[in-house]
Amino acid sequence: MSVEIKKIYKQEVPVLRFIGKKGMDWGAWFKNGWFDILGKLMDENFKKTYEDWDSYLGMIQHKEGDPFNYSVGMFLPGNATVPEGFEYHDFPKGTLGVCWVYGKENEVHGHVDECKKRLEEQGYKIIYDADGAYRYFERDGCPRFTDPDDKGNVITDVCFYIE
Repeated sequence: MSVEIKKIYKQEVPVLRFIGKKGMDWGAWFKNGWFDILGKLMDENFKKTYEDWDSYLGMIQHKEGDPFNYSVGMFLPGNATVPEGFEYHDFPKGTLGVCWVYGKENEVHGHVDECKKRLEEQGYKIIYDADGAYRYFERDGCPRFTDPDDKGNVITDVCFYIE
């Protein structure tokens, strides 16, 4: 396995609404056109204020001792209407700590602990909620994730809300 963290940075983001569905069945998202449904909820202002608006997300809520909690979806404007059958979580305007994980598509996922450690080593503080949980995202953006480079590698972003 040849994976590396290529870049670590802060990203200011507007008020965001994560809309998605619990579970890890990415294939169902493409088969059922769920990303297309969410894409229609984007407006031009949102596209100007959130540069990664076209990214697909795996959102994980982590709390020590709790079961694994994974949802697939997208970030949308904070006031987006939630389509029937979808769930949502609202996030305030804030700052993401972002790590670009570079490698083969089947190897770039699952490097969360390393990314969290690297962000903390650079002085970023991960935001936990009142229950002691934090959320992180594996963000598959265009074209970093969708268009492999000449070595066949892609980049997925691992993102945490930070102070």
